[in-house]
Amino acid sequence: MTEKRALITGITGQDGSYLAEFLLEKGYEVFGLVRRTSTITFSRIQHIQDRITLVSGDMQDQTSLTNALRDFRPLEVYNLAAQSFVPASWQQPVFTGDVTGLGVTRMLDAIRTVNPAIRFYQASSSEMFGKVQEVPQKETTSFYPRSPYGVAKVYGHWITVNYRESYDLHANSGILFNHESSRRGLEFVTRKVTYHAAAIKLGLKSELLIGNLESQRDWGFAGDYVEAMWLMLQQEKADDYVVATGETHTVEKLVNIAFNCVDLDWHDYVKQDERFMRPAEVDLLIGDASKARAKLGWKPKVSFEQLVQMMVEADYNTLKAQHNL
Repeated sequence: MTEKRALITGITGQDGSYLAEFLLEKGYEVFGLVRRTSTITFSRIQHIQDRITLVSGDMQDQTSLTNALRDFRPLEVYNLAAQSFVPASWQQPVFTGDVTGLGVTRMLDAIRTVNPAIRFYQASSSEMFGKVQEVPQKETTSFYPRSPYGVAKVYGHWITVNYRESYDLHANSGILFNHESSRRGLEFVTRKVTYHAAAIKLGLKSELLIGNLESQRDWGFAGDYVEAMWLMLQQEKADDYVVATGETHTVEKLVNIAFNCVDLDWHDYVKQDERFMRPAEVDLLIGDASKARAKLGWKPKVSFEQLVQMMVEADYNTLKAQHNL
């Protein structure tokens, strides 16, 4: 049995799939916690499913988390599981709080009980900054979340700090700013834009309905960001780190680049729709990742333009193949 054993919650998501690939390349034995539901989608990990062990468990069930740690004895736990779609957190605020917030406590308590030597990574989020108190945002910036998701992430973040300081756990928080890829769900604005640009070019769609074009985000490539997660757990001391590109772009710029990739003028196809406006908008998120650069030696490799191009090309090729075009 290898000494490198990691458990990933949320392994079927975008980040989970990239992290699993990354850890397998590092020679890890990888375990993925999956919930028993009627619709489990393994599409993102299909290509590596024979190389990982899937473990039945639920962030809402303490016993299943304790059993997973006891049975599979991971030395690192990466908690990526969450109800992570921000707009849905208004429709399901209690569920979001339970999974995204209290779920962290359940896992930390399971670690404390089973093996306090386990190193823990908590997926914190730039959404915790919300109505930003300073620009750019760093580890010491005050939180002001603007959604039930952001509020739940603040709880998860502080309970991680609390367990680290109270029980001397190697518990880390990565405050990750927006990170995207072709594995992003279609409900997220980046993937919605790249998918529609490709679909319109192929004659499969005629328009793109979108929310706030002026909204600004710090967008990076998910494949770059999972390396930062791993680096945190290799440090002697646990800590919290902002992971970001340090650049900000508007949704309008995202749209412009995506449609340019397929030689279309976005003005001809894009319409703003009130339904996609948030009740409380987060206007400007931009991260200062100088601590991660200095202490972890981490920096992003893929530029924003390269990321959007990559996503549009992946969507174009997938749609072309699906529709025999």
